[in-house]
Order: sequence, then structure tokens, then C-alpha cells
Amino acid sequence: MSIIITVTLNPTIDKTFFVPSLLENQKLQCPEVVEQPGGGGIVVSRAIKKLGGYSKALFLSGGHLGAFFVELFKKKKIEYESFKIQNETRQSLIIRDDLNSKHYILDAPGPIIFDTEWQDLLTYISKQKNVSYLVASGNLPPGVPIDFYAQMAKIAKQINAKFILDTDGEPLQLAINEGLYLIKPNLKEMGILTGIVTIDIETAKAIGIGIINSKKCEAVVISLGSEGALLITENFTEYFVTPKIEAKNTSGAGDCMLAGIVLKLSENAHLKEAVRYGVSCGAATCMKTGTDLFIKKNVDILFENHSNSGLTYFKNQKN
Repeated sequence: MSIIITVTLNPTIDKTFFVPSLLENQKLQCPEVVEQPGGGGIVVSRAIKKLGGYSKALFLSGGHLGAFFVELFKKKKIEYESFKIQNETRQSLIIRDDLNSKHYILDAPGPIIFDTEWQDLLTYISKQKNVSYLVASGNLPPGVPIDFYAQMAKIAKQINAKFILDTDGEPLQLAINEGLYLIKPNLKEMGILTGIVTIDIETAKAIGIGIINSKKCEAVVISLGSEGALLITENFTEYFVTPKIEAKNTSGAGDCMLAGIVLKLSENAHLKEAVRYGVSCGAATCMKTGTDLFIKKNVDILFENHSNSGLTYFKNQKN
């Protein structure tokens, strides 16, 4: 069995308030409040579990909120290792406006992490054996060095694990420089890599091909939101359209897409099939109205009925 480890440096308790409608300068009654364990890698592990797969989640947690986070995560029945920090785990507030079908996310920056705390996590990873995929998703909290993911990439090579990363900015660039298996930026994040404020698909594709040609990354998956995804490797580039759905909530779609990709790869699927499955997972996540992730049956239906045949497929050209 392939072993998947997810890493979350800045987990959060997602606290969602449901209101009939969002009105200013009024006291609003919330018929329902739901708390879920969140953060990039955490959502990836939760999604893998819902898809019938296995992963082990590594995360930092501290204070009373950190203890509560651990209790919330235990309910998901996913193997985990929690690394204690001195400061308090963050909490994100989400307001769901039922009347207008909108949601508002108030995202805290997260606690300051001390050197020994993030170093303990890296040391733990370096001692793992038989890891097939090491997956990190999310931004770095205060105190964690900008090259943390690059250090992870180096360790991944040492333990013969394929490193998959979903982050942005300099932490992403430094990890690419070190070398890794797969990255999953969106259009905006591709623009940040090169300082381009407004970026289109063709420009992002050219940047992705440049990354592949640098021999520092085997696959680039560019998330295009409702437009689908672009997969770039040394041998081909392929565009994947998103199945036609009624999108209700895009929260968590990117991490669920990543979960679908890594799970299929762990089952020895071809990279194209893995990305198509990931796109189906992301689309199914957008169909939900509550705080939980996708319904697996929806993923299966979208994946089985949605064909990607006849779309752009061409061999990459060297720069």
C-alpha cells in the first residue's frame, strides 16, 4: 500500500455561522454554527478519507484551541501526529448568507512558530520510511522560514518520497529550485511567481513549460477554477474541462482536487487520469451547501460520465 503523508503548518478551526441573510448594523440570529478542522493538508487528508483512501496527517497545534482542534480531527478517524507549539492555534470565521447564497471568510494569520517547533516536524519527516507521497498545502505561518518547503523537498528526496506542493510566492519558488515532483498553483499564483499581475492561460502555460524544462519539477497542474485545469509534463500538455455543475460553494475545492490527484497516483493511475479525477473531486466539492466536503457519489458520477477526449493535446516545445 502506498503511504501518503500530508503536512499542515497552519491548521485552523473553521467556524461557520449560518444566517438567513446578512444585514448591516443588526444583531443577526444564527440558527446553526458548525466547527470543522481546516487548513490545506488537513482538508487533503479529510478528502482522501472520504474517497476511501488512507493518509497520515502531520500538523502543528497549540493552546486550548489546539487541543480542541485535535479533538475535532480525531472524529474524522484519520491517523495523525500532532506537534505541540507554544502559541494558540488559529480560528477562521465563515459567514454563510443563505438568502444570497454567498459566504464570507475571515482568515486569521496564525500563531508565531518557534524554531524548535518547525524543526521537530522536519526531523520527524526525515525519519519516516516507505513514504510514497509527501503532500504539503497552505501558506507558512509567522516564524517559519521562507525556505521551509524547500527543506521539505530536500528531505523528500532523501526518503525517496514524491513531494507534492500547493502554495505560492517565494516559498513555492524556493521549493521548485530545490526540486520536487508536482506543484498545483492557480492562475494568480503562477502570476506571483513571475511578478505578473494579470495572467492568462497561455502565459501561465508558458511559465509552466519553463518550470518543466528547468528539470526541477516533473509535473505542473495549474488550477483554473471553473475553467478546469492544465497539466504540463515534459512530454505533453493537456487541458481538462470542469464538468458542468451548479456551483454553490468553492471553499476547499482546490485541496479536494489535490486529494483526488494524489490518491489516484497512489493507486498507480496515469497522471492524466489522476488529474481528471482531481478535477471531478473539485467540482463535486463546489456542489455542496454545508460545511462538509463533497459527496463521494457525486465524485464517482462526474468522473465516470465526464470525458476529456478531444481536448488540446500537444507535445511540449523546448524554450
